[in-house]
Amino acid sequence: MLSPYDELPVHQTPYPLSFVSNTDPGFDDGYFFGAFSAEERCFCFQGLRINPNTDIIGGYVGVMRDGVQRTVRFSRTWRELCDTAVGPYRLEVLQPYRHIRLTLEDNPSGLRMDLHWLGSAPPYEEAHHLATDRGRPVTDQTRYSQPGTVRGWIEIDGRRIEVDPAHWYGSRDHSWGLYHQRPPLAPDPRWLPPRDPGGVPRALRLWTLFGAGELSGFYAIHESPEGEQVPMNDTFGTPFEGRLHLGWDAAPIELVGGSHQLELVPGTRLLKSGTITLTAADGGRWTQRLEPAGPPWVTATIGYQAGSWRDGGSMRTYHGPGVNLEWDEFDFSRQPFDHTMYDGTVHQGLHGKEYLSRVVTTAPDGRQWVGAGHTELFLDGPFKPLGLR
Repeated sequence: MLSPYDELPVHQTPYPLSFVSNTDPGFDDGYFFGAFSAEERCFCFQGLRINPNTDIIGGYVGVMRDGVQRTVRFSRTWRELCDTAVGPYRLEVLQPYRHIRLTLEDNPSGLRMDLHWLGSAPPYEEAHHLATDRGRPVTDQTRYSQPGTVRGWIEIDGRRIEVDPAHWYGSRDHSWGLYHQRPPLAPDPRWLPPRDPGGVPRALRLWTLFGAGELSGFYAIHESPEGEQVPMNDTFGTPFEGRLHLGWDAAPIELVGGSHQLELVPGTRLLKSGTITLTAADGGRWTQRLEPAGPPWVTATIGYQAGSWRDGGSMRTYHGPGVNLEWDEFDFSRQPFDHTMYDGTVHQGLHGKEYLSRVVTTAPDGRQWVGAGHTELFLDGPFKPLGLR
């Protein structure tokens, strides 16, 4: 089947682009976009993913403000219309890497938007993501990340929030390939040998995209339960990578190392504050102070997990003919909390891992920039440096 993308000379196989060579239902291709302001204490998160092997395109738009999180989810079959649009939602690439328009028109959720996501620096291609289980690839994926600014507006129940690039920043990633297995489209473990990924497990993921005036950047730190930065057999297994930019056209500042001092909210795994030390290729040391600007937003509502849709399915599953759309709102101002998914699964002691952070970055020569960032903090299982068991 031909699609509009087959007009372009970008083919990598002898088949149309709607046909992928990997038959795993976990093969997908899609985007995440964030728009956030520490001054407004508001984070708008959204994504769109195509699963060609289930013939599904699905996505979400959500807003977390002062702990209240509203999310609208949408889905349809993919090949009936090979376009980055689902019902009221549309993603338009006006200029690759530079200018993306994201719109959500009238829909029952009361959430609407018209945002222009503007790249503030070239995208960063992360090290290839590869993870295996008993020798079988369960992640085999390319991903790039990019900082930006955002202009436009967001509207909730008729109340409009003006989005000004002077103090609204953006995060984004685009990834494609085989991603880690997610129920309900995953093998039933009772019919398989016990999981045995081998190698070193990951316990910490500290990932930030940020902007602060002319300065923007990206870094990711991954560590073992002992706090070691070593290659790991994990979806996010690269010990360290990152880059800083002072404008799009300036020479990038390549980062070769990073360390952290994190303070958690007592008795939880929630971030209270952090100081990150980043080492540049020229030996210069940059520091960044992180402080959350509110409760982290929670990925349980966006559609990736089983039970995040009301029928018990996920972004990858079929919800019926035509465009399917649903929405919900939760008060996540007190974390951790117990949360029941729509399939009945109860997550106890759940908390968000996606933070809107205030960031103050200091250069080796003492210059400072104040801005905002999108910070992910995953603390999974024991982590000795923070005394977590």
